[in-house]
Amino acid sequence: MALCSGPPFPSLDFFVIWLFSRAPLWLLQGIGALLGWCAFGLSPSYRRRFLANAALAGYRFAEVRGAVAHAGRMVAELPRLWWGRPPRWSWDDAGCIADAYAAGRGILFLTPHIGCFELSPQALAADYGAEHGPMTVLYRPARQPWLARRMAGARARPHLEAVPTTLAGVRGLLRALRRGEAVGLLPDQVPPDGMGVWVPFFGQPAYTMTLAARLAQQSGATVLLAWTERLSRGRGFVVHVRPRGTPLPDDLSAATAALNEDMQSLIRSAPGQYLWGYARYKQPRTLSR
Repeated sequence: MALCSGPPFPSLDFFVIWLFSRAPLWLLQGIGALLGWCAFGLSPSYRRRFLANAALAGYRFAEVRGAVAHAGRMVAELPRLWWGRPPRWSWDDAGCIADAYAAGRGILFLTPHIGCFELSPQALAADYGAEHGPMTVLYRPARQPWLARRMAGARARPHLEAVPTTLAGVRGLLRALRRGEAVGLLPDQVPPDGMGVWVPFFGQPAYTMTLAARLAQQSGATVLLAWTERLSRGRGFVVHVRPRGTPLPDDLSAATAALNEDMQSLIRSAPGQYLWGYARYKQPRTLSR
């Protein structure tokens, strides 16, 4: 979806975003790789967190150094993904998506902060939405009003619905699953206090959202594990999808811990594209009342 033409641009930042939305993917990813290494070199706190998180998972820097550049690529390609011409993608799912839709219980897609997670719902909406109904995802609005408006417009694609991170948004996810539609979440996000439990993530206690487990338990939806691989030289993406091996436990904490294990498995399949600099072990923020 192209960016609206003829702004007056509210800021230089937005003008840069507009330019990036028009650029070829190979150029954006090249610029992003440079930005990723600049951030790694210039931010001691980011670098320490990156190295510490990778070490907890048992990786030496040489094994995950590619993730430094991929973090920058993720940022640089966002304007193109939100407002520019859609990139190329292909599917690696061995038919599990079609099987899940045929089951008719709704599909809960779960992916950690790995690869191009922003593209996954766009791809599913484009290739499956017309036949099976929209894909619904949660989003947190930007703080700047002009950017929040533009982001809302960018995510308003055919067969793709974005709902805010509110109680009404969560209810919207559950309704979509009960209609037999698809929903997408990043379950390795740190939720606000009171909305998660402390369970292991690479052996370290991490405050983890219970929303994914509760949606699966309350809806009976098929849980699919997904991540979108970023190919080199701007050649596009591959969306990898596989089913969970066993049913989730009935206990909420145990189910949440099981989903953390699933996320670890996906990350270990491509540690060079995971966002190791994400503050996964931080204390949850307290919601204002």
